[in-house]
Amino acid sequence: MELDVHNGHKGVIPLNHHPDFSEQGYQVISELGCNREGGRITYLANVLNSNQQVVIKEFCFARASADLSGVKAYQREIEILQQLNHSRIPRYIDSFEMPGVFYLVQEYKNAPSLGLKRSFHPEEIKQIALSILEILVYLQKQVSPIIHRDIKPENILVDEQLNAYLVDFGLARTQGAKIALSSFIAGTPGFIPPEEQFGHSLTKASDLYSLGATLICLLTNICSVEIGKLIDDNYRFNFQQLVPHISPRFESWLMKMVERNRKRRYANAAVALKVLKSIEVVGNATRIETLVSTIKSRKRATVLGLATVVTLAAVGAILMSCQPGDPVRQLLKARERQRFDPEFKCRVKGDLTFHVLWKS
Repeated sequence: MELDVHNGHKGVIPLNHHPDFSEQGYQVISELGCNREGGRITYLANVLNSNQQVVIKEFCFARASADLSGVKAYQREIEILQQLNHSRIPRYIDSFEMPGVFYLVQEYKNAPSLGLKRSFHPEEIKQIALSILEILVYLQKQVSPIIHRDIKPENILVDEQLNAYLVDFGLARTQGAKIALSSFIAGTPGFIPPEEQFGHSLTKASDLYSLGATLICLLTNICSVEIGKLIDDNYRFNFQQLVPHISPRFESWLMKMVERNRKRRYANAAVALKVLKSIEVVGNATRIETLVSTIKSRKRATVLGLATVVTLAAVGAILMSCQPGDPVRQLLKARERQRFDPEFKCRVKGDLTFHVLWKS
């Protein structure tokens, strides 16, 4: 659900082009974002007779050629927002409709979108990640866990204190809810988890993939529409050469967030949050940890290789000791002989691998 987001009041258009919401108690100040093809426009407005500012989202179904499913999507977003109460999720305030058009009124957060071209230090990106993960923990702790389904830079606002706000719940679903076939791939390419693209059920790990992709965008300083350049044909991200200054542990954490197999990601936002808190995003200390990890990995590979060689040698020796013929037939005969010949059992007892083979 893409919106062309503008910064603050730079999107101001002549007053006579704004819709008149005076009867509903609002006065439009400016246009914040627009997706005319999708029939969506977002306005910044004042509440009449007060200093409160709100965001009014317009859903023009006639212009978008939408059917009843579009109306249901609008109503579903309202239902989800009404049950949420988090300081960094703009709260639902009001809704109203006009012929062919629906309007959703939400709390206004004075923070620009990450969809704007902005550069962040890796430490700042970690703070943004922690902030979003805290919101996801809240969503996943609901009686019916909520999956946002459209996490991307454009749907995250970040203020000067690096507090992140999650917006646009138009695609959100409760976990386990049936998703219409037409909305399976309704998110943004590059941020949609592989399981959704292939029609599998979504889990608490699904939003983690989208968040991981968002963080990679920030680290590499590329815009959302170009993220596909970092993904290969096997749905694996290749961004490491673009951010050599991050620590190996942070890189490993990111790669786990965007694992194509959801079962290999962190199980939920709470687990991902706990792990990230203890990670140094930059620094030399993690190089030692990486060296130790590499040594352990090589040691495991060496042990596995030796075990394989020993096993093959043992089996080869046993096969060679048998009479010529079909190896499978000879093994079956040897197994039958073992049942009745105690001495034969003693001869092979020393070969652990062979002994295990009998029991398999």
